[in-house]
Amino acid sequence: MARLHVEAEGVARATPAVVWELVANADRYSEWGPWSASGYENLGAQAPDGAGVIRWMRYGRVTTVEKVLESERARRLVYTVVKGIPVRNYRAGVTLSPEGEGTRIRWTASWDRTLPGRIVHRRLRAIYPDVVGRLIAAAERSALPAEA
Repeated sequence: MARLHVEAEGVARATPAVVWELVANADRYSEWGPWSASGYENLGAQAPDGAGVIRWMRYGRVTTVEKVLESERARRLVYTVVKGIPVRNYRAGVTLSPEGEGTRIRWTASWDRTLPGRIVHRRLRAIYPDVVGRLIAAAERSALPAEA
């Protein structure tokens, strides 16, 4: 089956470790992103950025639940949507790579081309660049030296 794809990319004037602290912590998504609330389901003793973790984010009236599939600290986070948006075989990833004194952020997603998936595609084409822009701004604020 054909796939739909969205992606957004940008460079933050912050280290990959600073950006990772924002990307890997679902509790903080609502602080910097377009989500009104975010967090974890039954985190228990699991690492918040580890494979198998179930995270959720509320955007408008929709709560999306995701499962982390792969996690490589300060480099890559791969996840799938468990419920919330009508997509099939959704796979997304955030890749961080050093660029000069900053970090290149690349956020991508793909899923099966279905009628509901095409509707989601229209929406996510606008949301992904917004998310990356907000992530860059938050990372740069976090990277600022503390004022004396």
